[in-house]
Amino acid sequence: MPPIPDQPSRVSVEERLFSLVLALIATEIGLTKADILSNVQGYRQRYAPGGDNASLERQFERDKDDIRELGIPLETVEPPDDPGSNHHLRYRIPKGLYDLPADVSFSAEELTLLKLASTVWREGSLSAESRRALTKLHSLGVDASDPVLGYSPSLRVREASFEPLSKAMDRGHVVSFLYLKPGEESPRRRRVAPQAVVLHDGRWHLFGRDTEADATRTFLLSRIVGPVVTVPGESFVPDGDGKGQEALRELDALWHAQVAEVTARPGSDAAVRLSKRSSGNTDPAAVSAIALHYTDLNVLADELAGYGPEVLVRSPASLRDAVLTRLIGVRDAHTDPSSTDPSSTDPAGTDPSSEGEPR
Repeated sequence: MPPIPDQPSRVSVEERLFSLVLALIATEIGLTKADILSNVQGYRQRYAPGGDNASLERQFERDKDDIRELGIPLETVEPPDDPGSNHHLRYRIPKGLYDLPADVSFSAEELTLLKLASTVWREGSLSAESRRALTKLHSLGVDASDPVLGYSPSLRVREASFEPLSKAMDRGHVVSFLYLKPGEESPRRRRVAPQAVVLHDGRWHLFGRDTEADATRTFLLSRIVGPVVTVPGESFVPDGDGKGQEALRELDALWHAQVAEVTARPGSDAAVRLSKRSSGNTDPAAVSAIALHYTDLNVLADELAGYGPEVLVRSPASLRDAVLTRLIGVRDAHTDPSSTDPSSTDPAGTDPSSEGEPR
């Protein structure tokens, strides 16, 4: 039996991209496609000199897109004696644009913690950001105490819209999605140029320009229903860094401006949980006014309604009405129409301080 030829060892996507980045950083004049396919780890194992490398070339094209999506500055250099020739086009990563600032350095312990943080997000919606961070950290050339990384958890962003919105921001694509606002019976399609996705008060928000209203809007990702799709033929030029901070400043200003006053039953679950978020010094074992800052009235109303009779909303009136509406809805959904029990007409219960005031 003739000997079985050695099969090329399988190289992971991460290892191939990392090897490609290192090769493109190490060159000053750039590498041609043939140089890369025949020499770089992950390509050379499958490269056929003088043969058909069409599938490998397509793999390289996809890898170029992945590198750019990771935020790595990949440049193309045309040969001066043959401009416009794709065959002799060279690729490189300018080291000055990729390096960390000269005044930034990390110890082995600090690098370990950074790698641990990035691997926490290695799966799910933030995998691209995780890969970007890991690639950058690996290229620093500092050894880290890697065994601790085997114990890192994995986190996922639950909203399915996170990843397509992030990609649309990177590529300058306008997107559309169905958005269901509280009180509306059906969602309405929105068309948005996404500028930032930020986490504020435990919830993800999209900050972008509503192209139909020609105004900046903030959307809760949890209210996006259905898929986020790219609008054909519509794009925008990203405004650059700073949009995330602008979104957070607006949300912080709204959070500070809106304050709800509630009373919680002493020793109740509501008293314990809400008193921790109060802007004043409150004792969960005693009845006292609890001041709660909030950004979205309906989100807070959903939460407070879940506490049932443990909470009384004192202000604002709009929040009080919103909580009452939710309690009435729960009552009606669980009431036998044939019942005539008069107590069923008081869905809000009584004040935790026993004043008998409806919520």
